[in-house]
Amino acid sequence: MSKETEKQRWQRNFADLLQELRVAQTGVQILFAFLLTLPFSNGFTRTSEFQKDVYIVALLAAAAATAMIISPVAFHRALFRQGRKPELVRFAHTMATGGLAFMLIAMVSAVLLITDFVLSRPIAFLLTAVTAIWFLAFWVILPFARRNWGDEDITDDEDLPAGD
Repeated sequence: MSKETEKQRWQRNFADLLQELRVAQTGVQILFAFLLTLPFSNGFTRTSEFQKDVYIVALLAAAAATAMIISPVAFHRALFRQGRKPELVRFAHTMATGGLAFMLIAMVSAVLLITDFVLSRPIAFLLTAVTAIWFLAFWVILPFARRNWGDEDITDDEDLPAGD
């Protein structure tokens, strides 16, 4: 089995990152579209000032997430065929991370908005806190806690005879 070149590794990293961004992009675009239509619904006039403030936070966070998650495509267009894949991968990683952070804010804010509209405020805060913890557990805590899962597999390749 041949080892990949550095150029191939950067290309693979970029392709992997684009696949991840496609998943995130779909989710944030659906949320953003929902938030864009919300003020035009009949029930929006019954929202409190607090709910309108939470709505603005959710809307702006979804807009920021959308911009950051889509930005690697524009960056790729600007750097196309310039041999700057490492720079592109680092930029895309930063934008994806920032986009996910804004997406977290948008999702949690949207949960607070809806739960505060249909339930009492203390219950809304409780459910929103549980939602935030849930997202943080799967998006931050678990990934960072398990970052070194495959380290022992990487060193196993050194024991293989040449040509395997």
